[in-house]
Amino acid sequence: MKVLAIVPHLYDTSPGQRYRLEQWEPLLREEGVEITYAPFESAELNAVLYQAGMMRQKMSLVVRRLRDRFSNWKTIKDYDLIYIFREAALLGPPVFERLVARTGIPVVFDFDDAVFVSYRSPSNGYLSYLKFAGKTRTICRLSAHVMAGNPYLAEYAHQVNSNVTVIPTTIDTDKYQPRASRETDVPVIGWTGSYSTVQHLDTLRGVLQKLAKRDQFRLRVIGTPTYKLPGVEVEAMKWRSETELDDLSAIDIGVMPLPDDAWSKGKCGLKALQFMALAIPTICSPVGVNTDIIQDNENGFIAGGEDEWVEKLSSLVRSVSLRDRLGKAGRATVEQKYSAKAQAPRVFEIFNSVVHAPNSSVERLVHSRSATSEN
Repeated sequence: MKVLAIVPHLYDTSPGQRYRLEQWEPLLREEGVEITYAPFESAELNAVLYQAGMMRQKMSLVVRRLRDRFSNWKTIKDYDLIYIFREAALLGPPVFERLVARTGIPVVFDFDDAVFVSYRSPSNGYLSYLKFAGKTRTICRLSAHVMAGNPYLAEYAHQVNSNVTVIPTTIDTDKYQPRASRETDVPVIGWTGSYSTVQHLDTLRGVLQKLAKRDQFRLRVIGTPTYKLPGVEVEAMKWRSETELDDLSAIDIGVMPLPDDAWSKGKCGLKALQFMALAIPTICSPVGVNTDIIQDNENGFIAGGEDEWVEKLSSLVRSVSLRDRLGKAGRATVEQKYSAKAQAPRVFEIFNSVVHAPNSSVERLVHSRSATSEN
């Protein structure tokens, strides 16, 4: 089975891609699936896209890549299946997706964020509003099958497509091995993310400052080179693929705070799953899929208000045995439900069923044209 993967980002640079198709690829290859990646980003665009400012340069590079995207059209009929992750282009309406639908080659659409919600990126300001968030609905409609990262996203896709399957974001449990339990005088509380999501960690600033007045700990921030928090000892670093596991393994307690909004409800719990796979006890906000992944005080903690965050963090900072118990239970959860080995066979079943199903892409395109809520 030859699959063309239309993806936004360069290989091994984006968490969503890395922990979905890129991670499933070796397991799919065992079933005879050959994947060719066609990223929207170029190396030049990737180098500037996630830095603040430089809007003129970014726009110039994006326009160039919009033009280059159509070079994929020349070979598209060489493939049995088109896999689209999130969108074919970072900006603009679903022009390329419509052209793909006209070929009759089946499309599997995969999304792991609420990309249908308008979102203003801290890195790219008003450029974000050119993303045409509403195009997600059209792509769902045009696809032979939709894979959604959580039930909230699946509910959205079900509005226009009956062939929707929840495929959670997964962890390679061979690569992510539980780190040894350890006692330390100064436990490390850790967060991992990016420049654009560090605002989520900011929601814990008051919590961490209160905690520092009663307990001794260090804060490790992965994803931004600098992070200042008066009264708290902070170690900040850029995210690096080659050292990610080592950087995470130095953490004793993982945190995943999220605001309760439409965008965050689409999150698939990747940060929590990374910590849990390493047997690091994890505390999450009660938002979206987090409460499906974590059962409070069984395989992690769920914390709402500031006082609850302080109390639960304090209990973990003070108790090695509690950290050990919740960490082991979290690892078991990942092995049972959120491992690549558990989910990749389901992805193959979807690919296989779509490739061998009657061709209905053109019918979906006609239906899309007649819909009243086009984007």
